[in-house]
Amino acid sequence: MNFNITIGQYYPTDSILHRLDPRVKLAASLSFIIIVCLIDNGFGYAISAAFIAAAVWASNVPVKLMLRGMKSIFFFIVFTFTVNIFLIPGGNILFNLGPVKISAEALNTALLMTARLSIMIFASSLLTLTSSPIQLTDAIEYYLAPFKKIGVPSHQIAMMMTITLRFIPTLIDELDKIVRAQKARGADLDTGGAFKKAKALIPILVPLFLSSFRRADELATAMEARCYRGDIERTKMKQMKFGMQDLYAGIIFICICSCIIMANFIF
Repeated sequence: MNFNITIGQYYPTDSILHRLDPRVKLAASLSFIIIVCLIDNGFGYAISAAFIAAAVWASNVPVKLMLRGMKSIFFFIVFTFTVNIFLIPGGNILFNLGPVKISAEALNTALLMTARLSIMIFASSLLTLTSSPIQLTDAIEYYLAPFKKIGVPSHQIAMMMTITLRFIPTLIDELDKIVRAQKARGADLDTGGAFKKAKALIPILVPLFLSSFRRADELATAMEARCYRGDIERTKMKQMKFGMQDLYAGIIFICICSCIIMANFIF
């Protein structure tokens, strides 16, 4: 069993996107995901897909790495497509076989939902692949800073969110090792009914949870040994600076988002 996931991983290389301010990338990613959730026609998704393709090209991240990350959610994408195509009613029937009916409206909705989910995954993966965990922490902390006035621990929240993203691929690798070890000991994880498969997950989930708690304890000990006290008298080795390239990137992003919104209303 092989697990592939790109969300949470950082791909170190020198590219335009890597050099951008993490605050710009974070704001652009969240705004783009919101816009993608609001559009409902093929023209808007076509422009969005073209923008993501151009961003992947500008990031110097291998396309194979991006596509490999889609394998881990391929079943979920297929499930989303199937649910929409069979459960959404419509007047223009394209296929009719007894109780199974597929309408043009259901097919259109299924394709749009699949495109929406795929674009959102690509945008999220691109953010983490081009931004280091420290950069993401600083960017999240920057946007949560105003909430400090009402007692919200913005730095701690930003740190927890970044650690969560960072440990997603680590836990996936750990899960892969546990599955391989159980299969080497003769465990049958692929055959049998749903109840048998669920029961077979117990010897996998138990060591996975134990490993997660152990990693969390080791991380907490390491942070305490380094006198980590949150943002109390904390300085940053690399200060975030908003430059001209960030301004140009923001203007280009706003223009593209405007085109997506206009295409959604016009068509």
